[in-house]
Amino acid sequence: MKPMNSSTPELPRITVITPSFNQAEFLDRTIRSVLDQNYPNLEYIIVDGGSTDGSVDIIRKYENRLAYWVSELDRGQSHAINKGLQRATGDWVGWQNSDDVYFPETFFQLAAAANRWPLSNLIIGDMQLIDQEDKLIRDLRYVTPTYSALIAEGMVLSNQAAFWRRTLHEKLGYLNENLHYGFDYDWFLRILREINHARHVPNFWGALRYHDATKTTSSQAKFDEEFQFILQGRELSPWVKRFYKARRLFLTLRYGHFAYILRGIFRRSGSSL
Repeated sequence: MKPMNSSTPELPRITVITPSFNQAEFLDRTIRSVLDQNYPNLEYIIVDGGSTDGSVDIIRKYENRLAYWVSELDRGQSHAINKGLQRATGDWVGWQNSDDVYFPETFFQLAAAANRWPLSNLIIGDMQLIDQEDKLIRDLRYVTPTYSALIAEGMVLSNQAAFWRRTLHEKLGYLNENLHYGFDYDWFLRILREINHARHVPNFWGALRYHDATKTTSSQAKFDEEFQFILQGRELSPWVKRFYKARRLFLTLRYGHFAYILRGIFRRSGSSL
C-alpha cells in the first residue's frame, strides 16, 4: 500500500473509490481522470468485482499509484463501494464509477471549497452527460441541495460530482447494500437529513457516461421501483414540489446560467438552441 501524506487544512486528504466490474472499455479513462488531477493528498481505492474482460490488467498498470485495490466477487456495486469506504482514511470521500470521469482541477476546487466553508459536510459540483467517445450530450447544473429538495425533485445532485466528510459514516453507517439502483439516492437523502451545511460549487466536476451497458439506460423500471420504495411515507404535496422547482430555477438564474435555462425550455418543447 502506498503511504499517504498527512492532511493539512489547505490540502485535506481526499479518498476516491471506484467500484468496477467488466468495464475495461472505459476503466482506463476513469482511472486517469482521478490520477491526472495530480492532487498531492489523494487516496485512491479500486474495488473490482472479479472482472474477466481485462480490467485487472488495466488496474495493475496503475497499482503503484493506488492506495489499495482488489479483484474478487462481491454482492454488487453498493457492496463494492462500502468495501472501499470502510478502508478510506480521507477527510473527504466520494466514489466515481468505472465508466465515468472527473474533470481537471476538481480535487483542488473541492479543497478550496472545504477551506472556504469549514462547517460544510457535503460539497457538490455540476455534472455533464457524455457518450462513449467522451462527447458532450448535455450539461446538468445543480444548486445547493437540501433534504426536501431531493424528496421533491429526485436526484438533483450526483455522485460523479459529490464529496462528503468521512466522519459522517460514524453517524450514518454505509450505503444500503439491499439497494442496487437507488442506493445513491438513499445515501444522499440520509446525509441531507442529518446535516445542515451542504454547499455547491458552480463548476463542472464530473461526467456520467451514457452507453448501451450502463444501468441508467438499461434498467429504468428497476430504478423507478427502488426510488418508490425509498420515498415511501415521504411524499410531498404538488405545491411543495412546485416550490422546490421554482427555488432551483431562481438559484440557477442567480448563477447567471441563462443559456442553460433556455436550452432546458427548448429541449422540453422539442426545439433546439
